[in-house]
Amino acid sequence: MMFARMVRHLAFPDWWWRRPLPEAALLRLQALVAAAEQGHGGEIRVAVESCLDLHSLLRGVTARERALSVFANLRVWDTEENNGVLLYVLLADRDVEIVADRGVARRVGQEDWESMCQEMEALFRAGQAEQALATGLGRIGRVLSELYPGSARGRNELPDRPAVLD
Repeated sequence: MMFARMVRHLAFPDWWWRRPLPEAALLRLQALVAAAEQGHGGEIRVAVESCLDLHSLLRGVTARERALSVFANLRVWDTEENNGVLLYVLLADRDVEIVADRGVARRVGQEDWESMCQEMEALFRAGQAEQALATGLGRIGRVLSELYPGSARGRNELPDRPAVLD
């Protein structure tokens, strides 16, 4: 298992893993993030990473651990109402993780996020990367609408454009 994972991450260049999400798809996803944030005060950030480096692989870093690190690095936690949600994708593993800030995590169980992740992972395995993210964004947007109904949308605290991590 470890060897197969290392081959997936190290044998192919970053651009190979990003093929399912070309620039045009990233622009469409940016619009979907903006749409998913309408009508509530929640914030959504998407991060897509092709693969992990050798050091991370040797340390056995999981997609969940990496998502927590990305959550901190992208400052998704730094919203006024602690209502940021990170949708993280590790393409080489076809793994999806959702990390919610404490304002959201108090009210939504991890099993709910995991259910969304599994649905998106199935779409990734079927070669439908953009549809997977669109589905996830729609579901996250609905959850945030339930948690923060009718919240006035002031400023956009997190960028809508997906972060492509190298």
